[in-house]
Amino acid sequence: MTLVKKVDKRIKSTIDNTIQYQILTYCFFNDIQISTSDLKCLSELAKNDNIEITKFCELATEKSIFKSCQSARNAINKAERKQLVIKSGKNKKTIKINDEINIQTDGVVLLDFKILGSES
Repeated sequence: MTLVKKVDKRIKSTIDNTIQYQILTYCFFNDIQISTSDLKCLSELAKNDNIEITKFCELATEKSIFKSCQSARNAINKAERKQLVIKSGKNKKTIKINDEINIQTDGVVLLDFKILGSES
């Protein structure tokens, strides 16, 4: 009979931290490296789904995530290469978080992860 050590933690958090946790968890289990500013950028994008790229770059600069719109655009392109962001449209491109990440951003969010770590 195998003995399982269970850790049960309950944390009340802000929606921003909850969104960032979901992104970090996805990136961790898919071996995707992201920086703190990339994490903040993706979190802000999750809250502003399907936004025109220029407007988002301006928003990211206003919120001091990046110092310039070009830095924000570079981060978005990097996230797209890592398949975290999806661009659509031809003239005025819109961006959104990849649906595969399945980030919940509306209302009260309860995250219930069950992870079994085994030695084999």
